[in-house]
Amino acid sequence: MDSFIQIPKDSDFTMFNLPYGAYGKGDVAAICTRVGDTIIDLHECQVNNVFDNIDLPRDIFNSRYLNDFMALGKDISKAVRQRLQRGLSLGGDMDNATIKNTDIFHSSVDVTMLLPIQIGDYTDFYSSREHAYNVGVMFRDPANALLPNWLHLPVGYHGRASSIVVSGTPIHRPNGQTMPDGGDKPVFGPTKQLDFELEVAFVIGKESKMGQAIATSEAEDYIFGAMLFNDWSARDIQKWEYVPLGPFLAKNFASTLSPWIVTMDALEPFRHVGPIQEPEVLDYLKFKGIKNYDINLTVDIITKNGVKKNVSHSNFKYMYWNICQQLAHHTVNGCNLRVGDLLASGTISGPTSDAYGSMLEIAWKGSKPVLMPDGTTRTFILDGDTVSMHGWCEKNGRRIGFGECDGTIIG
Repeated sequence: MDSFIQIPKDSDFTMFNLPYGAYGKGDVAAICTRVGDTIIDLHECQVNNVFDNIDLPRDIFNSRYLNDFMALGKDISKAVRQRLQRGLSLGGDMDNATIKNTDIFHSSVDVTMLLPIQIGDYTDFYSSREHAYNVGVMFRDPANALLPNWLHLPVGYHGRASSIVVSGTPIHRPNGQTMPDGGDKPVFGPTKQLDFELEVAFVIGKESKMGQAIATSEAEDYIFGAMLFNDWSARDIQKWEYVPLGPFLAKNFASTLSPWIVTMDALEPFRHVGPIQEPEVLDYLKFKGIKNYDINLTVDIITKNGVKKNVSHSNFKYMYWNICQQLAHHTVNGCNLRVGDLLASGTISGPTSDAYGSMLEIAWKGSKPVLMPDGTTRTFILDGDTVSMHGWCEKNGRRIGFGECDGTIIG
């Protein structure tokens, strides 16, 4: 599918993608999509009658948040995406001088990408068997690596939505209490074990009612799209505080989100069979069809001097608990969902050491330091380091991607 807009080789933003985001430029903030290195302002598209055959409220795109647009339903968002695919195609009806001379098109280097959703609630799951097993081996033993409940339900916890920031936002190293090895009382100070967690997050685009349980067969109706997610973690703070109620200060200081929501329509060709689930799950977690996705995921560490090291190449297809099961479990007790809520997968680790999704695993609790190209080593993330995550799908000549999910640590 060719466009009159130039698309660089291996771009995340092909005509098969057309994700939704929000951008700012001067006093302007609006909903947008992207093709190649070109930002397409959807408000200006509506002003210039591109969407005249779609039943859209006036000024629906004249916003920095996608919530109201998502709430219109998937039929509308799908129609907008399909209209853009036709119009932006080579020879399409947007391929003319009149449209090109409007304020629809902007270079990606001239705009600032914004957090595209108002996030009311955020839930983080723990759905990678390999990650859960690795953590269990490190902190317990191989025979008891997975806790008794793990193979029966998607473990999760409610995180902090207010500290989720868009890619490129600097991250302050958090302070908290830690217990020194061999110590008898805690100390206060900055974390010495700052970690990333490689995740994919799903955006809720349809509300449910309190008391309503969403079945796995209905779950996809409620999921608007996917984003990359880095759930920063302070491992030493977490180790001291997580008993008995789980992580608190170790997690709530920041999470980084990519600026683009890749729609489920764009992800459809990349469905992938997930792992066999044994023992058999309870009835409300059973599902039909293929519910995992083949999303390549990488993590690079970039030092303040620009030295770069790839430390992980994983894939979302490894997830044990799929997104439909996560949503079904989340609501089986009657918990209601709202448009803009975010559900994150938990750390995504693969079966080999090069596919681990956190420094805790990659450096194996500090026992296997990562050698950087400049001769320095990393067991966790240092001040000045940038963690850069990327995700993309590629099959049969079709490629889509999520853009960058970057965060730089400052003291």
